[in-house]
Amino acid sequence: MLYLDTLPKGAHAVIEKIEQRAPLDPIATRLEELGFVPGEAVQVVATGPMGRDPIAVRLGTSRFALRRGEAARVGLRTAA
Repeated sequence: MLYLDTLPKGAHAVIEKIEQRAPLDPIATRLEELGFVPGEAVQVVATGPMGRDPIAVRLGTSRFALRRGEAARVGLRTAA
C-alpha cells in the first residue's frame, strides 16, 4: 500500500484508510476530524527543505502541513 509520506510532490491519490497506531490513536483521530477520510482525494503540493518535514497537502480546497510521521498513517490508492 502507498502512504502519504511517500507520495511524490504533485502526485494525486485517494485516501484508502487511516491507520490507528494504538487504541484511540489521537493523531489518527485528529486526521479524521480534519477530513482525511476514505474516498477523499489528496495531493502533495510541497515538502520541506531537501524533502523533509513538513509536507504540504491539498485535501479538497484546504491545505494542511503534516509531519512525515503523521502522513505515514494515511494509506492511499492511486487516483484513477
